[in-house]
Amino acid sequence: MAQLPLAQAVLDALPNPLLILDHESNVVMVNSAAEDFFQSGSQVLLKASLDDLMPATSPVAQSVEHVRNDGSVVNEYGVGMGTPRFGGERLVDLQTAPLGDDGQHILILLLRRSMAHKLGLQLSHQGAARSVSGMAAMLAHEIKNPLAGIKGAAQLIETVVAESERTLARLIQDETERIRKLVDQMEVFSDERPLERSPINIHVVLDKVKKLVAAEAGESVTIKENYDPSLPLVLGNADQLQQVFLNLARNALHAVARAPEPREITFATAFRPGMRLQVSGSQERVSLPLEVCVHDSGHGVPEDLLPHIFEPFVTTKPQGRGLGLALVAKVVHDHGGTVECQPRHQGTTFRCLLPMYRQNHATASKHKGTD
Repeated sequence: MAQLPLAQAVLDALPNPLLILDHESNVVMVNSAAEDFFQSGSQVLLKASLDDLMPATSPVAQSVEHVRNDGSVVNEYGVGMGTPRFGGERLVDLQTAPLGDDGQHILILLLRRSMAHKLGLQLSHQGAARSVSGMAAMLAHEIKNPLAGIKGAAQLIETVVAESERTLARLIQDETERIRKLVDQMEVFSDERPLERSPINIHVVLDKVKKLVAAEAGESVTIKENYDPSLPLVLGNADQLQQVFLNLARNALHAVARAPEPREITFATAFRPGMRLQVSGSQERVSLPLEVCVHDSGHGVPEDLLPHIFEPFVTTKPQGRGLGLALVAKVVHDHGGTVECQPRHQGTTFRCLLPMYRQNHATASKHKGTD
């Protein structure tokens, strides 16, 4: 290794495949992981162009073109890679970035596992939400009507029994009311009506959430904000997004309440123009540039719970029902976005990626509503 240039030694130490292209998209540098990925030695790869390595329909060429034009980093999720020459289809993350001051060289980094895993989680979150939807519809139909009869019968019994026996009748009423409220909560999942959406400022939504949580938290918790003031508008439903971030903030409040000081909750927003995700079941790729995070300084989510955190009835709260995060996953998915839970050095981050409002959205929504 002492005879290798330092730059090449650094590249070869990276576990993920990496390519560097020149201004004509010819490969000028690769690492050892790229040789393994493309099943070919560096001598072959260094004679290749991007078109030789990637399918003509691959988003990689578009990402490279975008980087050349805008000079910004582009992240692609769930990109299919592979050609007859270099092996079968594989699902990877892709990060494309300008290299050097002149912007003529492009760096391509392939991440073979992490985002594929993340996409799998997103699909499982959507599946969990659909499962709750079906369950909610069944419960609303099969349970609410009998509950009303049970409560009515208990009310009648209370009027004809001795005072000493009325406690049992009231207990029946209280328990049926508790079940009814639980069913009402789950019924939200079965609402498949199209969202009423409009362009909204997500900071206005977050400020309302912040005030509500601050009133619940008192002085024992510090609530901070780290906003990008230039953030574009979101095409969404303000009430539903408020519920999303209120659920996340209340979870954060519960987490920091058991943690040592400083007990902090931070709302953060950022614009990530390079974030794109492939829509499940199609070749469409959507841009999700609006990032909204809720950070807390709590003890964090147990590692074995992380893969299931958005599934219904999964909770760390002693009295929790485990529906709050399942609802978050459903609403964010209904908005065309994604949500994920990320452990931190201290605490947890819930990160939502949402599409931005574009002028043509209003026209499309109007036509959709008249179908």
